[in-house]
Amino acid sequence: MIHPSISNQVDRNQVQGGADNSKYENDSRVLRLGMIGGGINSAIGNVHRAAAQLGGRYRVVAGALSSNPDRACMQAEQLNIPRAYSDGETLLHDEAAREDGADVIAILTPNNSHFALAKLALELGFHVVCEKPLVNDVREAHILQTIAEREKRRFCMGYGYTGYPMVRQARAMIENGELGEIRQLQCDYIQGHLAKLTEAEKSGNDWHMDPDVAGESLILNDISTHAFHMLEYVSGLSVSEVSADVTASVAGREAHDNANVLLRCDNGARGMMWVTQAAVGTENGLSFRIFGTLGGLEWHQESPNRLLYRRLDEASLVLTKGAPDLHEASTRVSRVAPGHTEGYREAFSSLYSDLYEDIVASRQGRNADPLTLWYPDIISGVRGVEFVTTALKSSRCNGEWVPMRSLQECERIR
Repeated sequence: MIHPSISNQVDRNQVQGGADNSKYENDSRVLRLGMIGGGINSAIGNVHRAAAQLGGRYRVVAGALSSNPDRACMQAEQLNIPRAYSDGETLLHDEAAREDGADVIAILTPNNSHFALAKLALELGFHVVCEKPLVNDVREAHILQTIAEREKRRFCMGYGYTGYPMVRQARAMIENGELGEIRQLQCDYIQGHLAKLTEAEKSGNDWHMDPDVAGESLILNDISTHAFHMLEYVSGLSVSEVSADVTASVAGREAHDNANVLLRCDNGARGMMWVTQAAVGTENGLSFRIFGTLGGLEWHQESPNRLLYRRLDEASLVLTKGAPDLHEASTRVSRVAPGHTEGYREAFSSLYSDLYEDIVASRQGRNADPLTLWYPDIISGVRGVEFVTTALKSSRCNGEWVPMRSLQECERIR
């Protein structure tokens, strides 16, 4: 088996795939995608496959879709993926050895496997798409960031909600100063599928409930990282201190299913988050409210094509996807005419498209459009892990305020 180590010689303007693809430096061909995890019955796997291929810029060429070797191969064959592998490590080594091997690897496996797979993928020269959280351990997160920067690999985190046109519109408005100085922030992510003990949970067959696999806190490692990233992504601020109360609210459950978090930002703004998977009857209620000195914005994932814009001493406006005079950041990721709904898969596709344009621009020796670089990168993944670490420490100390970057274990690994 060939284990090429090619990426130490690659500069930013000569990005390659797993094998030596230097002949493609001036080419904008379809990128070849390998998938690890995300089998036929995986909701997130189906989302990634659809999103990657929606714009015709990726082709899934390799898959190891299950931790069961036989099932991994069988499911890849059922999905007509050309090369089926029994496990992710074999896929990475074999694809790296092929002249027509994958360029990008999507890692859709349980949390505790992300580090080893992402590390190997980066070291073998692949670009990476990784589901959240990046990893369960902050030291591992910093190691991956160091490797990605050293090997000059692109790394996209699966924070798919940031691909919605009106989320991009909100970020553009704040960057443009239309809200003035940001003073108040709130992000909620409210789900109800764990409002009672599930059969899988009772039988011990749900890996999300296993701290050795999912991490110490179910709610923090899962959807809380979405909410935290959304606030920093849209506002442009960095959270500096955290006060958290993290708990299991359902009787008989050990895994955390509820988090109430207060936030202090680097500019003095104050924020808060309520994140739960145990709110009876709720579905996927991710939302944010951000207020500055001149106005405020409010967005709800369950009505993603609308953005409420509150203005100082003026009437509020409802901005809709595709409307005239929206920022280019919004219109460039809008695929259908105004009045036609764009949903979750289209939003996720925006991330894959941004990543594609970044890779191709670098291969061609030119700077990418700055708006292309709005996809969530390795740094956003690291920030999510730092947030989880900080919130857990705060919660263990009865909600004590804990600085995001003062923890000894959060020191940058070089």
